[in-house]
Amino acid sequence: MINDFEKYCNMTILSPICDQLVELSNQAFSVNNGNIPKWEQAIADIQQIQPGKATFKHPYVCIDTQVDIENLTQSLKQLMPWRKGPYQIGNLALESEWRGDMKWDRIKDHIKPLAGKSVLDVGSGNGYFTYLMAMQGAEIAIGIEPFLLFNYQFQAIRTLISQPLKAYVLPLKLDQMPEGSSFDSVFSMGVLYHQKDHMLHLKQLMDVMTDNGELILETLIIDQQHGDQIIPQDRYARMRNVWCLPSTDTLHTWLQTAGFKNIKLVDVTKTTPEEQRATHWIGDNTQSIKDFLDPNDDNLTIEGLPAPKRAVFICQK
Repeated sequence: MINDFEKYCNMTILSPICDQLVELSNQAFSVNNGNIPKWEQAIADIQQIQPGKATFKHPYVCIDTQVDIENLTQSLKQLMPWRKGPYQIGNLALESEWRGDMKWDRIKDHIKPLAGKSVLDVGSGNGYFTYLMAMQGAEIAIGIEPFLLFNYQFQAIRTLISQPLKAYVLPLKLDQMPEGSSFDSVFSMGVLYHQKDHMLHLKQLMDVMTDNGELILETLIIDQQHGDQIIPQDRYARMRNVWCLPSTDTLHTWLQTAGFKNIKLVDVTKTTPEEQRATHWIGDNTQSIKDFLDPNDDNLTIEGLPAPKRAVFICQK
């Protein structure tokens, strides 16, 4: 699954770490997972489709090709749930749970140009944002995503693209990135609140950045009126592993303490059912944000905590 990556990566500034990235990725794909035969069959079926050109036509990453909707739908549903997107493949709209275009719209005018840059997308999921980064002219855009299913989703979409896009997703965690990793722009979106040690995550992000490289950090926050931070006792909006919800002031202090400079808060947005929604692409009877909020007060989660609100910080190493 990563032969194409190895060939191209060795022609970029990341060449010194390519062999290690390939070895680590091959190890991750070699695990014993009972779903892999199903996922690989889905990829094999999708490979029978004539690939087409990929473009971004708001809100979709679009692939211009002719498809049999019924057969393609059957193959793509073997790879559910589709959390990130949306995608348009021929006349098939793959409506993911998250409208990634809405998040991209909030950050795209604030970041440094990606043209000619090396870009890392941490916690990339199926690579929706990684594709957009490559479409902005990045020399190479690498997403890292430890969940194998999302790597197979990425491969399914990439199989449908005719021209080479310089976007790749590898089945790795941030702490597996080899020493010497050096990216001009690093994105950590929707990752920080899943980290038990937020300061370690910030340090690891800094460690993979070039001097004066740019960090784009998007994460859940709370309004200052709720205090400096909230540590959920169990779940948050029915999510597991949400370890800390800081205020924007607290998060600014964390970034400063980690050694980042030129720290700017560029956006704060409440998550709405327009941006996060239940669709048949995430499974039958699957719930989404509407089901995670207090039915009598959409400013609170079902657990009585402040409803999801996300902030975007941009800063430099």
